[in-house]
Formats: sequence, C-alpha cells, structure tokens
Amino acid sequence: MTQEYTAHSVTDGGEDPRTGSRVRVLLGRWRGDPGIWRRGIVLALLAVVVALLMIFHAQIPNKIGNLGSLIETFLPWFGVFVPLILVLALVRRSATALVAVLLPAVVWVNLFGGLLTDKSGAGGDLMVATHNVNADNPDPEGTARELAESGADVVALEELKASAVPTYVAALAGTYKYHSVQGTVGLWSKYPMTGTEPVDIRLGWVRAMRSTVNTPEGRVAVYVAHLPSVRVKLHAGFTANQRDKSADALGEAIADESLSRVILLGDLNGTMNDRSLNAVTSQMRSTQGAAGHGYGFSWPTSFPLARIDQIMVKGVEPTSSWTLPKTDSDHLPIAARVRLG
Repeated sequence: MTQEYTAHSVTDGGEDPRTGSRVRVLLGRWRGDPGIWRRGIVLALLAVVVALLMIFHAQIPNKIGNLGSLIETFLPWFGVFVPLILVLALVRRSATALVAVLLPAVVWVNLFGGLLTDKSGAGGDLMVATHNVNADNPDPEGTARELAESGADVVALEELKASAVPTYVAALAGTYKYHSVQGTVGLWSKYPMTGTEPVDIRLGWVRAMRSTVNTPEGRVAVYVAHLPSVRVKLHAGFTANQRDKSADALGEAIADESLSRVILLGDLNGTMNDRSLNAVTSQMRSTQGAAGHGYGFSWPTSFPLARIDQIMVKGVEPTSSWTLPKTDSDHLPIAARVRLG
C-alpha cells in the first residue's frame, strides 16, 4: 500500500519552513517600507511622556488638585502602557514607537521590577495582621473569626462601628486575651498590653492609638491608625489635605516614640509612593516591600488597585508579608511576620 506524503515538512533544526518564510516576508516588508520610521510618532511621544512621568513623579506639583500624590498612588499601573504601546507599534509597523517603548519599560522595571520577586523568608517571632473591617460589614462575627484563624499574634482593626464592637470583642475573646478599642480603631493581642492610649492625629475624634505589647522577645510599640479618606473629584482633584495633616501628626508621634522597636498597622489611605506620607514612610519600612511577593494590593476587594493598608516597622526585621483571604469588607486584610530578636 502506498502512502501519500504532503509537501509540508520540517527542517533538520525543527523549523517549519512555512513559518520561517512568513517571518522573512514580514521582515522584508518592514525593511522595504519607507514610512517605518515616520509612522507612530504620536505613540513614541506617548512612550516618552509615560517614562518621564515615572522618572520625575516626585517633581509633579501637588498645588493643583494634589496631582502628584494622585499619580504616585497608581504609579505601578503605568506599566500597563508598555504592552499597550508595543502592540499598537506592531500594528502600525512603526520602528520609532518600538524603539521608544523601551524607555518606559526600562524605567518601570527599575522602579517596580523588584516587587515581582518573592522576598519572603521563613521564621519570625511575631505575626501581625491589620484589617479595615468596613463600618457597614454585614458579618462582623464572621470577619473576626477569619482573622482569629489566620494565626496572627496581634490584630489591628480599623473603621469599627460602635454598635459592632461588642460582636468583635466576643468573637475574638477566645483567641486574644488582651484588647483595647480607642474610638474607631482597636488592637487585639495574645500578649499583655500596657501603656495603651489614643494618638492625636488632628482630627477631633480618635482614629489612632498606641500600645506596648509585651512579647516573649521583649516590648514592642504597636501603633494602629486609620488616616482620613481621600476622594478624586473633577472640580477639586485629589482631595487629601486632611489625610496629609494627619499623616504628619502620626509621623511626629512615631518619631517621639521611646521604644526602639515599632510596628505600625492600619489603613493609611495612601501608598508607599505617595510623598504626602513621607512623615511616616521616611522613618519606617514596608513589610511588603522588604519581605513580600508582588504588590500586595489591598483595595478594593472587587479589583485591588492599590495597597493603601500598610504594615510598617522600625527596629525589627520583616521576614514575610502577604494579603489574607477576603472578608465581607471592601478591604483585604494583610499580614506579616517579623523577627524581634
């Protein structure tokens, strides 16, 4: 019986000749295209603008609608422009745009590429967690139970509704022997707490507190804070003035702290890139940046866009940092392990 073979074959190197032929034809068209460098000028300019915004984000003024802080809040997302411009450059057959897109790609990798690697390690003397539970949380008991099951030694809660506080206290009592609620924030601990008091962040009501947690490895000053919310408005821009004033007050309190080991837990309504939080971020380390994997975006739960919930430390070593499974809040809880010794 004879067997018919098609003309299709594979070369010794494993290359499909038809594929190689298509590539050669495509390259031939590009080489013979007189407009390859003239097309895509707008795309090339867009690539340059994106790169410049990332490079000089700190120089963008905040005087007009806090524009600088707004851009810095979502700065990691500027990387989305790179594949978008790349695809459009290929569609337009623009060599100019293809070369230009290398600039924002290199800048983005330099700024944020390190966050893509897994820097988490093993060990740690203390596990901490923080969660903005949402005042309108329909299931505070379930949220508290999930946090207790996380294994955290210390848990901070923000946006506590007065009527829901007894529910949280009761649900967490079996795991955490010590706790304190100050205004709309609270702290639960497996270890004794002393020196607990509210922290004045210039709001007129209590949304921050401080306590000394007496761990087996020694005393640690733990701060819990919920900075004022920010809004993006067409007529006013990024309205964050009250948040910025509170951040300055919180930074002053932490700078005056007498203990050398400090942990800050809370919803800061801002990212580590936002210059308006410099009073805090300049003296503390983000556990996610030091020992996390990925960006650790925490808000909103439906499609996390930014990490506005933070665990920050001073005088202790982060070993790992991550987000916890979602609850009935609009924020994701976050956790970290730190080494105190």
